[in-house]
Amino acid sequence: MIPPPRLKVLEIKVFEQPFRLRMPFRFGVITVTEGLQAFARVRVRLEDGREGTGFAAEAVSAKWFDKNPTLTDKQNVEQLRMAVEIATAAYLAAPLMTTFDLFAEHYRPQLDAGAALDLPPLVASYGPALLDRAVLDAVCRILGISFWTAMRANVPGMHGHAAAPDLLDLDFDAFLSALNPAQTLEARHTVGLVDPIVSSDQPGDTRVEDGLPETLEEVVAIYGQHYFKLKVSGKIDADLERLSRIASVLDQIREPIHVTLDGNEQYEDIDAVTALWSAMESAPSLRRLCASTLFVEQPLMRKVALARSVRSLARSKPVIIDESDGDLDAFPLARSLGYSGVSSKDCKGFYKSLINLARCRRWNGRAGEAGGYFMSGEDLTTQAGISVQQDLALVSLLGLTHVERNGHHFIDGFAGRPVTEAMNFLHVHPDLYRNDAGRVRLHIENGLLRIGSLECAGFGSSVTPDLSTTPAMPKAAWPPSASASQLGALAPGGTRRNAV
Repeated sequence: MIPPPRLKVLEIKVFEQPFRLRMPFRFGVITVTEGLQAFARVRVRLEDGREGTGFAAEAVSAKWFDKNPTLTDKQNVEQLRMAVEIATAAYLAAPLMTTFDLFAEHYRPQLDAGAALDLPPLVASYGPALLDRAVLDAVCRILGISFWTAMRANVPGMHGHAAAPDLLDLDFDAFLSALNPAQTLEARHTVGLVDPIVSSDQPGDTRVEDGLPETLEEVVAIYGQHYFKLKVSGKIDADLERLSRIASVLDQIREPIHVTLDGNEQYEDIDAVTALWSAMESAPSLRRLCASTLFVEQPLMRKVALARSVRSLARSKPVIIDESDGDLDAFPLARSLGYSGVSSKDCKGFYKSLINLARCRRWNGRAGEAGGYFMSGEDLTTQAGISVQQDLALVSLLGLTHVERNGHHFIDGFAGRPVTEAMNFLHVHPDLYRNDAGRVRLHIENGLLRIGSLECAGFGSSVTPDLSTTPAMPKAAWPPSASASQLGALAPGGTRRNAV
């Protein structure tokens, strides 16, 4: 084992890169056509004096972290910026500590500071989720080891902590050393609510014609995928008609297929979800699709999801939480209501994913338990470069065999990042990317992502992103009515510092 190094965070700078989607994507209550990607650059000093810099990247997404209809998309972005600012102030003020303690000791203060600013736990967690990856990336680069090596040797120093009291007695060294990341992952293609299914859905003047697949039919033909995530709208007749059209394409695949259904909080009542599933099972056109369905993801609105049992649906198919996974207490509570699983997303925090995996292992191994608790990889907004690579590295470490992956479908390659940066990623990770007529794009063949090159010095990447022309993340304008003195008093450490 490698002794967990203690470190001091010396500098944090955060940047934002705008991007446009090549096609609109609808999920839940929003149709997305453009967005922002945040980049964090963090400089740390180890206790022995060695210094290094680490990086992380993540989409700044509206109407997912907080779907409050009274907030605008811009206000959602300001919420996430504020979450980064709170975490930045706390991490800069922190004394020498391990990377895990940096997260764990600030976990509750971060949520409390967020609550005082009307930031839900899922929003407040965005700041540490971004910075924790950059901190560990810096440590890995200093030590010259990969994320996988670091985690299996417990370099972060994970241990029983009050942040997750049910795991106080867990031997984290043994748990982490037993993890065995794979070199490939199945890419699970998400079909959004306005995505074209076949060519007749897309008149000629609406096609992008950039060389990438646009319809589901083309995705199957070009990428050869066997795993699919299907969004449902909460309207049974419309969902049945659309699912039947999707099934007509998937039924042409000779190999076994695997499907997940995503309710995206479209339901207030579990009986309505159960009615949809019953209608699906009764439809001859959906026979294979139903038999191939692995689980149902977050069908209930988060305001009721952790207050009502889902056992009536869980008797037919496992149900997982995603948006309701706001804090570290969410998964145990969901379990008591009949949920079997929880999603892993880098934007929710990689320590949370590992803690929830440990819970699954413990629950499944406990005498008298029925078993069947699991995690799933759910994150369609990860973009080429650091973001997608860090998430793939985490998913593989968790032992998952497939992951929702759609950033490459809606965003063309590196989406406006410097060409030299994209080419550097291609050079260092030739298994994960391909050169498509001068554009560097994610490489999926027979449905597989090859990720062996992520075994490099860093958190999934050893490439240094070119941030010389990337704009700094603006100072957060949140909450709209608060004064600067009010905000300063609420940040951990007693002061409010800019994130850049």
